Amino acid sequence: MSILAVHPGTFYHIESLEAPRYAGMFDRLVRPEDLQDVRLEDFRVVLIPCRTPAERMIAHAAQLRAYLDQGGTVIATGENDWAHYLPAIRFTPQETNWWWWLTPGADLGVQITAPGHALFKRLTRDDLSWHMHGWFDVPDGAEVLAVNESGRPILYIDTVTTNGRMILTSLDPFYHHGSHFMPATTRFLDGFLGWMREDLDR
Repeated sequence: MSILAVHPGTFYHIESLEAPRYAGMFDRLVRPEDLQDVRLEDFRVVLIPCRTPAERMIAHAAQLRAYLDQGGTVIATGENDWAHYLPAIRFTPQETNWWWWLTPGADLGVQITAPGHALFKRLTRDDLSWHMHGWFDVPDGAEVLAVNESGRPILYIDTVTTNGRMILTSLDPFYHHGSHFMPATTRFLDGFLGWMREDLDR
């Protein structure tokens, strides 16, 4: 089995998906427009990174749903209009405080709600803390892994909407790692992509 990453082609996607640090985490990269030429069922995981334009994904909504219904796994990270091409996503944006960390003693308020999950053998609370873009109203039965300062989900796993698995977060690590801005995002990807490769690609 293997991992397919959608590659929209901006500078931060190039840095995150092609540069040596993470290039080995992906078995194939594909432009959104070329998804229809790919047999998604050949891949264990389909990754849709931060800020993938929804207008480039909408045409593939039925293909992604069929892949999920066949038991596939879709990972989608932040600042995506997921609801246009993935099922059962309800998202509320929130005002982003970009500079909270400049205040001595400040705490963004992120909380890990499933500390026993395998992902958190690789990630700490600090690795999830850079800023907030919003939260999800998750389907009943979904597993919430982390919440914002108000206790609202920012990272969850949905195995109830389809026969497959959607791993969704409002965090946007690919954007910031690829922009060389926010060291926590690199730590997040170190742990998250390692978990993806070792725990999901089997």
